[in-house]
Order: sequence, then structure tokens, then C-alpha cells
Amino acid sequence: MLRSLLVCAVCGSVLVVLIPAEVWARWSRWFTGSLWNPEAEPPPSHLFTKSELSRYTGEKGSPGLFLAILGQVFDVNKGKKQYGRDAARAFVSGDFTESGLVEDVSGLSPSEILAVHEWLDFYKKEYIFKGKLIGMYYDHNGEPKQALSDVELAVMQGRKLKAESELENNLFPPCNSEWSSAKGGRVWCSSHSGGVERSWVGVPRKLYKPGSKSHRCVCVRPTGPPSNQPNSAQNRGDLDNPNLQEYAGCHSFSDSCALPDT
Repeated sequence: MLRSLLVCAVCGSVLVVLIPAEVWARWSRWFTGSLWNPEAEPPPSHLFTKSELSRYTGEKGSPGLFLAILGQVFDVNKGKKQYGRDAARAFVSGDFTESGLVEDVSGLSPSEILAVHEWLDFYKKEYIFKGKLIGMYYDHNGEPKQALSDVELAVMQGRKLKAESELENNLFPPCNSEWSSAKGGRVWCSSHSGGVERSWVGVPRKLYKPGSKSHRCVCVRPTGPPSNQPNSAQNRGDLDNPNLQEYAGCHSFSDSCALPDT
């Protein structure tokens, strides 16, 4: 498809020029300024092999310092332990040794994979994207592979679990705790314990996950209707939640409980 452009010549006549549509589109972006907008242009992209990426160590004589995470490669200028081939798992394990620098995150939990993905978001924001790594997540054409789809699914699950955890923390904020050889252990609640600001203090309780023998100390609202029955006339807050248990030897409505020696 061709577009016509009218150009006024020095002689005063009009010249009609036929221009290919793709050239016209490029000129249009140029004239409007979008051609010079770095966000309007895709970032430079290159397909790296693992062998090629291993050259970017940041050491003297190397072409630069690159990092790969979940198959995406970035030009970085710090964090010299986190370079070379895809080290996705190491961002959770903290193991940046030879054995820890692996791209496979399939054995990680959804929450851990979400943490890796949050690192990826950080590098996208702070560093220059250089391309993709041929391997577990991208094929030789730069197309995503099944492993990347699996990661994206795990990230969605991780976000769901994170939202549920944040909701639970607001409902049952963590207790404060302390221990000393002289006095032993103690847990207590305040209006900001667990980093959750609220209008109530609460009382300490053991919160068990269904089917689990482990627990954590939480602060429970002792007045008003239950959180899951806001229109109820009850005035015991969330004390009757079946997953809660009182601390032995502690008054039911005390905001502080001594922990017996075990």
C-alpha cells in the first residue's frame, strides 16, 4: 500500500511522491516524536547460548557483566556473584556456588518461585534487558517453552497464597515474643504487633494450620462479631475459631502469656 506526500518545491510547483506504508508509518512516528521515545521501541534482543553467556563474567577481558534469570538476560554492573548462566534457583536458595547456579526451579514451592519472579521484576526495572537465554525457558527461536508456562502458573499460585497469607496476618497478627535465661519465654500482643497497625490489641493464641501439628502465636480480637459473621450479635471476636488454642496457664483474656519451659 502506498501513500502520497505533497512536497512544495522551490519552483512553486507541487510534487506528488508515492511512499510505502511502512516508511510512512516510520516517518509519522518520527514527526510525532515517538521515534525518539525509548519506551516506544522494543529493547534490544539477542538469543544467547549458555556458552556465549558464560563469557560475560565482568572480569578483565570479558565483554561485560550479564545475568540471566528465568531465561531473560540483563546487563548488570553489580552483584558479581550473580552472573553467567541462568541462576534462578540461587535467588531463593542463596547458593551462588557452582552447584547452586542452576536454572531449574521446578522443585521450588509456588511462594519461592514467586520470590524468583519478583527478582526478575526488579532486574527488568533496574537493569538493561539484553535478550533471552536458549535453554530451559526459551527455544532456539526465542519462543517460550513449557517450563516457562509452568513457572507462570506457579507464580499465579504464589500470588494467591501471598494474598491469603496477608489476609490471615491482618485477621490474626503475629505476637511479639521474647526469651531470656532468667525469665524464660513470653508472648504478648500490642496494637501494632506483627507490624499490623490496628485499633485493638488482642490476646495470644496458638494458631494451627488444618492437618498440621505446628503452630504460630497470633493475636486474636476478643470482642465484637466474628470476622466471618460481621452481622452476628456475638461479642467474642474470633476467639471461637476452631484452629485456635489457648496457652496453658495463661488467663483467657490476658494480652501477655508466659511460655512454660519445655
